[in-house]
Amino acid sequence: IMVTAGLNDPRVAYWEPAKWVARIREARTNKRALLLKVDMSSGHFSASDRYRHMRESSIEYAFVLKELGCVELLPFPFPE
Repeated sequence: IMVTAGLNDPRVAYWEPAKWVARIREARTNKRALLLKVDMSSGHFSASDRYRHMRESSIEYAFVLKELGCVELLPFPFPE
C-alpha cells in the first residue's frame, strides 16, 4: 500500500493518513510494502504544475511496478 498525503490539504489533515498507516503497521502480519508519502508543498489534489504532477505520477508507477515484480522495467535501480 502506498498512502499519499499533502501537508497543506484543507480536507484531510496530514496526521490522519499517518495514524492510519501506523494502525495498519501494528496490525499487519505480512512484510509487504506499506509507504507513507507526504508532499510538503501540495494540498488535496497533489501537485498543480504539470512537471511536478508527472514526477508524482512516476513515483506511483514505480511503486506499482516494484510491487508487481517488474523492477527490470524501471530505468533506475529501485531501493529495497
